[in-house]
Amino acid sequence: MISKYKIILLAALGSSVCAGDAYAASEESADSLNAENQIQLAYRTIDKNDVLGGVEVLDVEALMQKNYINEISNSTISGYVSGFNGNSLWGMDADNNAGFLVLIDGVARDMNNVSSTEVQSITFMKGAQATVLYGSRAAKGVIYITTKRGHEGPLRINVRANTGWHVAKSMPEYLGSAEYMTLYNEARANDDLGPAYTADQIYNTATGTNPYRYPDVNMYSSEYLKKVYNRSDATVEISGGNQRARFYTNINYYRLGDYLNFGEAKNNYTDRFSVRGNIDVNIAEWVKAYVNADATFYGARSAHGNYWESASTFRPNRITPLIPISMVNPDAVESLGLINGSNNIRDGYFLAGTQIDPTNIFADYLAKGYTKFTSRQFQFDAGVNLDLGMLAKGLTFGTRFSVDYATSYNTSYTDSYATFIPVWSNFNGKDEITSVNKEGKDEHSGVQNVTGSASRQTLSWSGQFDYNRTFADVHNFHALALAAGWQRTVAGEYHRVSSANIGFEVDYNYDHRYYADLSLVGLHSAKLAPGHRQGWSPSATLGWRISQEDFLIDNPVVNNLMLSVSASDVKSDMDIPGFYLYSTHFTTGGWYSWGGSDGQAAAYPARGGNPGLGYISRKEFTASVRGTFFNNLMDVNAQFFTYKMDGLVINNSSKFPTFFSTYYPASSLATYLNNDANTRTGFDFGVNLKKTVGEVDLQMGVTGTYYKTKASKRDEIREYAYQYREGKAIDGIWGYKCLGFFATDEEAAAVDQSALGSSNLKAGDLKYADINNDGKINQDDQVMLAKGGWYGAPFFMGVNLSAKWKGFTIFVRGLGSYGGHGMLNDNLYYKMVGDNKYSAMARERWTPATAATATMPRLTTTNGANNYVASDFWLYSTDRFDIDKIQLTYDFPSSIIHGIVKGLQVYVSGDDLLTIGKNRKIMEMNVGSAPQSRFYNIGAKVTF
Repeated sequence: MISKYKIILLAALGSSVCAGDAYAASEESADSLNAENQIQLAYRTIDKNDVLGGVEVLDVEALMQKNYINEISNSTISGYVSGFNGNSLWGMDADNNAGFLVLIDGVARDMNNVSSTEVQSITFMKGAQATVLYGSRAAKGVIYITTKRGHEGPLRINVRANTGWHVAKSMPEYLGSAEYMTLYNEARANDDLGPAYTADQIYNTATGTNPYRYPDVNMYSSEYLKKVYNRSDATVEISGGNQRARFYTNINYYRLGDYLNFGEAKNNYTDRFSVRGNIDVNIAEWVKAYVNADATFYGARSAHGNYWESASTFRPNRITPLIPISMVNPDAVESLGLINGSNNIRDGYFLAGTQIDPTNIFADYLAKGYTKFTSRQFQFDAGVNLDLGMLAKGLTFGTRFSVDYATSYNTSYTDSYATFIPVWSNFNGKDEITSVNKEGKDEHSGVQNVTGSASRQTLSWSGQFDYNRTFADVHNFHALALAAGWQRTVAGEYHRVSSANIGFEVDYNYDHRYYADLSLVGLHSAKLAPGHRQGWSPSATLGWRISQEDFLIDNPVVNNLMLSVSASDVKSDMDIPGFYLYSTHFTTGGWYSWGGSDGQAAAYPARGGNPGLGYISRKEFTASVRGTFFNNLMDVNAQFFTYKMDGLVINNSSKFPTFFSTYYPASSLATYLNNDANTRTGFDFGVNLKKTVGEVDLQMGVTGTYYKTKASKRDEIREYAYQYREGKAIDGIWGYKCLGFFATDEEAAAVDQSALGSSNLKAGDLKYADINNDGKINQDDQVMLAKGGWYGAPFFMGVNLSAKWKGFTIFVRGLGSYGGHGMLNDNLYYKMVGDNKYSAMARERWTPATAATATMPRLTTTNGANNYVASDFWLYSTDRFDIDKIQLTYDFPSSIIHGIVKGLQVYVSGDDLLTIGKNRKIMEMNVGSAPQSRFYNIGAKVTF
């Protein structure tokens, strides 16, 4: 019999090894995944009481009973657990778009490809000791999403439906045409230039008697935009099974509308349809298998062009989108013939244009056609778990293989169209068009264009042995050995992206009181030179459940208390920005000649070689405390962390003499080096309270994360000590110290700020501090102004409250972020220079009459560069607290539910409801993109 088992085992191992060179996670059986007291860690689940630190779990299925989440995204899952601020885990930067690793059922996948109704729980693995087994790609943390699975029992069906409306928080306010033209003339006068618009033009525009000749286009008016747009979704979940096999299926669809309300844009939408299913099978007492599959279909339709970008730049007096044909003089027969021959007459109106704007966003939306985006994703994984107790008690083996396919493309009909440029005249006080000039032609090719085609294939594999035993009832021992690989092939890219590692873990606890955990992972990276491609990542953790000691075991205050410390050195190639950077690279360009008349392309070095280029290292120390108190009234966790990302890659550094690089041809012998380092230090905390007062069940959770960053090492040589980046915040905002406005032209003329890109400065322009006292303002006068909070504000907090009384539940979530800053100098809404569109902020400009109250520089068409450099004049605090969600839920009592209906729940909710902050208006307004919105939803869930 034993020999038979060995043959089966060898066959299983052989098939798993031949499955492919890829990466994923092989977890324990579905039973342990769904066990209420189990927490998902790397490649295994453990009892929640034995978790040492650096790990938080969000029970999404329980949360959805009182807070419906319409999608899984960074923003919707932030604030519930400590250490995650919506952008990063413990503030870990996302250089090269390589941030935390997202795993769905153990496989690296996109977070947005799983719907909220499919999710059982989410594990946030912050500490290096929790992520080390996942190898290089997990060096900045892991978010592990566990989807729902079937349970033993009768068939169960859940149906959920929602519909809601997005309502814009705010729209940018821009000046109307007459006011814009008046202020533009003022800007030209400030520059000693003549007016661009006559008094008659401004008067006729202001009176509005003929908006077709004197346009005044408000792109945010109800003529073009709806006040609200809809989002609706529906989900059906089916599950059931028996001891032999269990299954789960989720069918989900949502459709999202758009604000735009004219032309082809009226038909804009985004939708998604997905089917996810899994089966868990007990093949034998010692063999369990599972299969997971997901198919997702994305679609979107949109008119050609970017309306929101145009709305931020298109001046209101530029064009009248549509002009009535009745405005054309009846005697202008030739012009009427041109117009009436158009394919794009709209209810008696023709498409208008100007010499400057023969095409425009309005005509594009009305006549150019549309684009459809299509995306398809298919994901499949299968695994086998073997109990090898017949070979050695406590020994198990698990393997998983997965394959993902993703394709996307755009199809479009792109038509050309004619616009008509009117020539206006006035006869007897009446405006009319005497002739038109035709630009372009109407043409529908009937050809469907296919563009933007993309595809990728991802293969994953892992296999592991686990040995788990308890000796003498108190010595709990676990050991793990694994091999894993991951590989992605992207169409059009030569080099496949791969990751491979082996891992070993040994953990021991005595009587669930004293803990020791050791992990060691071996890595391989194709980004490094042969001989340097292997690396080792060690991690060690010690824990003490002090509540198990005799002096606390019966303490009525302390129910559970765990202390732990951890040290890790995790290697990663995530932030190495490409392949073959260790080798010398030559390119061609320019020309050379040996005396003949015909030059030849020259070959020259683009970079030098460095075969010693190595891994980037995350060196981390953490200390954690976790406990429950006062008869489980309060749960508390807190963690201190400090880590350094060491050996970050630099190029063209100050370590090489200047003659190593030339400007033309642009050649360099400088090599890529492991040099820079970033350090982050901080703490996080979470407190949860549960209390029943009379008939009301109360619950409150508070989480917070504070961290500070430091550029602990930089490759730089600077003349002035105050300009060194080393030792300062990584997310520092650098710029000039503004001293206010020049009060007089003479004061402005006495200051040399020409290096900032402007000359002929005048009163009302900004002046800056001469930090180095050299008599001129240039880049040597830049200083650090504030922290940007690029990876999340230095302090981030979340608060959630719920109260349940009988069938009613009220839920409230709030999010706060403090210590971050933003800059307005590049925001088009505030940047009024040259021919830019003027926002309402132009009313706050500097003039001699408003010198004491002005909050904006003088208007200018030529000298704006000086006023819009980065300086603390444009700096603003992003401190805010948001009432992010309120939901009222009613669960119908079982006494009034009969027949096949087992449960009924209805709810109403609001998202993104209120922002409290000094600069709320700035933070709530989008410029160049669709407005931020509040979302009001009604929904119902029925269980059969």
